[in-house]
Amino acid sequence: VKSGLCKRALVQLSYAIGVAKPLSLFVETYGTEQGTLDADDITNVIKIAFDCRPGAIAQSLALREPKYQETAAYCHFGRE
Repeated sequence: VKSGLCKRALVQLSYAIGVAKPLSLFVETYGTEQGTLDADDITNVIKIAFDCRPGAIAQSLALREPKYQETAAYCHFGRE
């Protein structure tokens, strides 16, 4: 969406225990593709451009930083 390939997107990843890479990657663009790429092409771009292993996602989004413990207080975002 941010790169301008589509205006709206749903990305689903499915994993199996003990397998680092996702078993499947699904992209739904709701018909909002921009330019010549369709949803299958965008799926292939994501497979090439992003490391979708769980550890790599956690590292790229800094999910193991202590700041997330504060925002997730009482299992709800936004509480102090």
